[in-house]
Amino acid sequence: MKTVLVVDDEFGIVSVLEALLEDAGYRVLTAANGRKGLERLAERRPDVAVLDFMMPLMDGAAMARAMREHRDWRDIPIVMMSAVTEASLRARFDGYDAFLRKPFRAEDLLSAIARLVG
Repeated sequence: MKTVLVVDDEFGIVSVLEALLEDAGYRVLTAANGRKGLERLAERRPDVAVLDFMMPLMDGAAMARAMREHRDWRDIPIVMMSAVTEASLRARFDGYDAFLRKPFRAEDLLSAIARLVG
């Protein structure tokens, strides 16, 4: 069973994504911000990380940079999601593997994850 880490500060979004991904057969780990996301990475290595761009304490770009700098996490695929444009996100961080603009279709998320985890 593949594991997906979902990091987003909006509880409602996390709940929906968790249910969607579990129904699709994934194990799901969650965190409410980038700092907590890094703690979750230290506990269990996921097969893919789905990160919101705008979060308090540590945003998705900062978490993704920390992942890319860490020898044990640098190869974990990252799906960035945000209501901002991809161009705005790329100005802060461009080392992600897929981008989803909120709101996005569930099928698009599942397709991106399936592609990244093989």
